[in-house]
Amino acid sequence: MKLRCEGCAGCCVDWRPLAPEAAGSDRAGRRPPLDDVYDLAPLTRDEVVEFLDRGLGDVMTPRLFEPAEGDDRVRIDGIDLATVDGSPAFVIGLRKPPKPVAPIGTDEPRWLDSCVFLDPLTLQCRIHDDDAYPRTCSAYPGHNLALDAETECERVEAAGGGERLLDDDPPVDLPAPAFGPQALGSTVFAYPDPDDLAGAVARIRDGGTTAADRARFVGAAAGSRPGSLSVDRDRMAEARDRAREADSWAGRAIREWSGRAGDDGVVADLDADDREALVRDLEDDAGAPATPGWET
Repeated sequence: MKLRCEGCAGCCVDWRPLAPEAAGSDRAGRRPPLDDVYDLAPLTRDEVVEFLDRGLGDVMTPRLFEPAEGDDRVRIDGIDLATVDGSPAFVIGLRKPPKPVAPIGTDEPRWLDSCVFLDPLTLQCRIHDDDAYPRTCSAYPGHNLALDAETECERVEAAGGGERLLDDDPPVDLPAPAFGPQALGSTVFAYPDPDDLAGAVARIRDGGTTAADRARFVGAAAGSRPGSLSVDRDRMAEARDRAREADSWAGRAIREWSGRAGDDGVVADLDADDREALVRDLEDDAGAPATPGWET
């Protein structure tokens, strides 16, 4: 698997506003996600804990699922959710605030939902060379290639973004997929207290989660035991509090970007100097790791 990622960020941004006819969708499975976040990358339990340990509990968000036909389900806020033994099934991913980015050959920066760790200027991941870099991201698009499914790289190519997928052989050391029987308690979690989620489910669907909403699910994921529905209540409560109290550079940047953003896909009203200064102020000078540069 060999990719040309420079100037792309196709798997890191929601580029449906730019090319709706070319953008793929992660909503075509048997259990569509409740939210409308594009290409949410599921985190493992260990990765959730790692982000908490680094004070980055405010960069994560939950995803719930609509039930497939024949699934167990529970109804909360008037919404049917897929469950495992009566507990709502969910995953945890990284938040995607709007940022002024110019991916895949666009001439001007536009407000597009982007991974919290994407540098809007270099279009590189700020944690790419870090131990915290998610397994799902490092393996992409390996699982797509193994399943002969379309990749974001190919969608970018089809949209006129140049050659991106240079070698379509999946890695020999491809990790287990995020979904499947082995994923329970590791990447797919079950929230143990459905009655506590009144109000939160509707906010997740509508893209209006609160810090307390997100912390509930982060806590449950951190308290989960791989291969089991069991949740350690003490560990869950401790992780929930840590997530709720987190105030990282990334969490503050999310708030700032969200408050400044225009409508999805519109050109950002910033000249080059202003955009660079804003990224430096909100991310670099606030504690964001530097990006590594592109290999020639």
